[in-house]
Amino acid sequence: MNLFLHNIGDIESTNFISPADALIAASPVTYDYVLANPPFGKKSSQTFTNEEGELEKDDLTYNRQDFWATTSNKQLNFVQHIRTMLKTTGIAAVVVPDNVLFEGGAGETVRKRLLENTDLHTILRLPTGIFYAQGVKANVIFFDNKPASKDPWTKEVWVYDYRTNIHHTLKKNPIKLEDLRDFITLYCPENRFKRKETFNSETNPEGRWRKFSYEEIVSRDKTSLDLIWLKDRSLADLDNLPDPDVLAEEIIENLEAGLASFKEIMVKLGTK
Repeated sequence: MNLFLHNIGDIESTNFISPADALIAASPVTYDYVLANPPFGKKSSQTFTNEEGELEKDDLTYNRQDFWATTSNKQLNFVQHIRTMLKTTGIAAVVVPDNVLFEGGAGETVRKRLLENTDLHTILRLPTGIFYAQGVKANVIFFDNKPASKDPWTKEVWVYDYRTNIHHTLKKNPIKLEDLRDFITLYCPENRFKRKETFNSETNPEGRWRKFSYEEIVSRDKTSLDLIWLKDRSLADLDNLPDPDVLAEEIIENLEAGLASFKEIMVKLGTK
């Protein structure tokens, strides 16, 4: 429906938009490129009517042989699904929330397999205040699919932190293409193997572009990809706090995000 409302596809004729659950089965077609912003919300669920005629939700898991882990976390499922959609030489860029980077259990399994079976070469840490869902902390992960190998394909992961000490709001200070120009340049799309770090522990500890080796990452607790090194200046220096209107809008966003989470819990508990 959202696609139709934005004039993508034609509701009156045959088109490529399907109302089916994309996670149910593998895609019949594989692709060279997949760019995706899967729906946020931690768990997949299905709604049904119980014996009392009330609507209930139940966690939904997908038992697919081509998935590395079985989980109700739909972001992890989308990451796995997108990987299966790629040709052996296919590449992907996927927007994911923070929990995909550090969650244990199935999350750790998916991260390990992603590092081993693809070249997970880049993570862009995005600021809050840029999505319709308030208070969401998101990232873009970039990975290249690879054929089977006994050795891990990922050798190093490059991280650009465009979150720490960055403040955006949907209305007054929305993110623009120009804001990401530095990342695009440092990404070095013409040949990413010629990248150069801007971070240096001695000469430039505030550098936003830093690489981590595969060995460093797998030695971290739960193989966490939640890689942070910059200091939040607002926590250490009151003079660096954002303007009051920016702070107020961020507080509202966080409160609305918290309220939305509580509403989801109430629905699951069957209260009104």
